[in-house]
Amino acid sequence: MSISVENLTKIYGKQKAVDNISFQIEAGKIIGFLGPNGAGKSTTMKIATGYIPPTQGTIKVCGYDVNLHSIEVRKQIGYLPEHNPLYLEMYIKEYLGFIGHLHHIKGQKLTNRIKELIETCGLTKEQNKKIASLSKGYRQRVGLAQALLHNPPVLILDEPTTGLDPNQILEIRQLIKEVGKEKTVIFSTHIMQEVQALCDRVIIINGGQIVADGTVDMLKNQSQEQNIILIEVDKKLNTEDFLVLEGINDIKYVKNNRYQISANKEIDVRAAIFHKINEKKLVLLGMQQIENSLENIFRNLTK
Repeated sequence: MSISVENLTKIYGKQKAVDNISFQIEAGKIIGFLGPNGAGKSTTMKIATGYIPPTQGTIKVCGYDVNLHSIEVRKQIGYLPEHNPLYLEMYIKEYLGFIGHLHHIKGQKLTNRIKELIETCGLTKEQNKKIASLSKGYRQRVGLAQALLHNPPVLILDEPTTGLDPNQILEIRQLIKEVGKEKTVIFSTHIMQEVQALCDRVIIINGGQIVADGTVDMLKNQSQEQNIILIEVDKKLNTEDFLVLEGINDIKYVKNNRYQISANKEIDVRAAIFHKINEKKLVLLGMQQIENSLENIFRNLTK
């Protein structure tokens, strides 16, 4: 396992920020770590990076225990905090060189690594600028470059796309996807499209406890009790004609001859609906099965 969390608890005064959570993350996976503000996401990430100690329990990163081998753990992790801490008065190459020396990377090896990351992180056009002159999107790229500099097997990113415009979000998302081909990535976000586009697995935390853990499709299937189908016909229909069909539990008029049908998950009722509409001499203008969105799942689990 790249990351193993066992019975982790963190208490600040009277507040239990993380409450006895456990999970494991396999190598080479991209994990979305979700939760509302104050749920315990950042606290868990800070413990994993050795930034703060746990109250109870432990995290192991690549086999190293954060309580016993903090320095070794930090060698395994590239970390981008929510508030990207950069030295704004430095030039990009100067800053990356400084970070390289902290990791005891020197000489031609460091020069080559900086050149590689400037290209990988899309900083080529900006490489001779001071960090202070960069947009937030490019500062995030510099933050990712410093996290990757020592080529760690695990990357921890705390809301890496917060405050970016749509184009910047897509660029950072693509960069994370590329990095995730070779490394274990765990990142927190409030952008559900990001999770669906990137993640092999989703862990949702609320009130310091894990409330869901699985793939996006798995969470959707677990949380949706019924299939929801929207139909549109050319004129008003008699709902009683459809309630007699096997698998249909309810049908509601929406507006403009549109209806919402609730049906058992185990039965595909779409063919029966089509035939019934044809039998009643109606014209079917549209039929759509509505998927349970990740936004709704998140809201239901954390409200």
